[in-house]
Amino acid sequence: MVDLDTGTVVAVETHTGPPDPVEAHGGRPALEGDPAAEDVRRAIGCARAIAGLGTPLPLQIGLRAETLTHGEGLLHDLHNGFTETGRRPHEIILCVHGGFAPALRPAVEYSLRRLRQAGYLIAPAGLGAAHAPLDLLVDAVPYLVKLDPELARRSGSDPRRASLVASLVDLAHRLGTHVLAPGLATEEQVLHQRELGVRLVQGPALAPPEWRPGMRVTVPVAAREEPRRDRPGDTLGPRVSEFTLPAVTVRQDATADEVLDVLNAETGITSVVLIDGRQRPLATVDRTRFLLRLSGAYGHALYAHKPASILADPPRLVPRTVPAVAALRAAGQEGDRVYDDLVVTDEVGRCLGIVRVADLIRGLSP
Repeated sequence: MVDLDTGTVVAVETHTGPPDPVEAHGGRPALEGDPAAEDVRRAIGCARAIAGLGTPLPLQIGLRAETLTHGEGLLHDLHNGFTETGRRPHEIILCVHGGFAPALRPAVEYSLRRLRQAGYLIAPAGLGAAHAPLDLLVDAVPYLVKLDPELARRSGSDPRRASLVASLVDLAHRLGTHVLAPGLATEEQVLHQRELGVRLVQGPALAPPEWRPGMRVTVPVAAREEPRRDRPGDTLGPRVSEFTLPAVTVRQDATADEVLDVLNAETGITSVVLIDGRQRPLATVDRTRFLLRLSGAYGHALYAHKPASILADPPRLVPRTVPAVAALRAAGQEGDRVYDDLVVTDEVGRCLGIVRVADLIRGLSP
């Protein structure tokens, strides 16, 4: 997943082959032909497949909507499986795809709510083509929404589909979230999505099939930037959640050397958030200041095996519902930390992601 505003990779989608039909889930033999159990095993397999690559970036993993209707047992297996791979809930973007019967909506909503309560980032997928009610976007409180790949690709050559995508982008922005356009195969498709207001994209136009975390991506640049389109009736302007990107986090007792490994793994990381066991942000490590301290005389020898918190700062916290202009004003009062990343929190104080101040400035400029 590439952020077109910065040209950096902000999350990684992982795939795996079909699950083993006799593999156990949660210590229990799987029932033959149980698609929900197979879906959960596949999702866990996706997280396990990338564990060996050592990327600190959040993972994007797909899950069928109908799987969510099978109750607490499968959700428990899903959570335990992800935990065994070393991934915490806020490091996983669950892309829920596929339609479901209207009678199943209460069960889907319940599971989405439970996953959000656990800290997972929810992303309804297939937007524009999935057989799911649009008002579910309100109840799901999504972290981002993912367009249908075919719709995203064809919108560049079909004005009516382009109008549909533009409307979905506007809807998502009004709900305070991002739109992700997947499956983009050409530079023209990427540039067209940017013109429609899409910021997050993925597909072979950006990286070859052999791409792995840490490798470069190719981001096409438009000849000129389109002026920002105002949204009528939006008196407070966009909310800070519209600018939120996935955060890279480490546990609160991580050493400076561990944080250095994280920063070296991905050059696009601007900050690392130190969190406690409840996913609440305790401190932030600014990339530039941290690397300067370590590269100074005896810096690595002095700090490498000490807690990274020694070189960290208090987090600059903003709730996800705050207007972006208010967050920008607050950032401007921080003196020498004006351009430090802001940490966005949910309703119970957990880390949802970060906002780069430069993005606020660019997004709010007339």
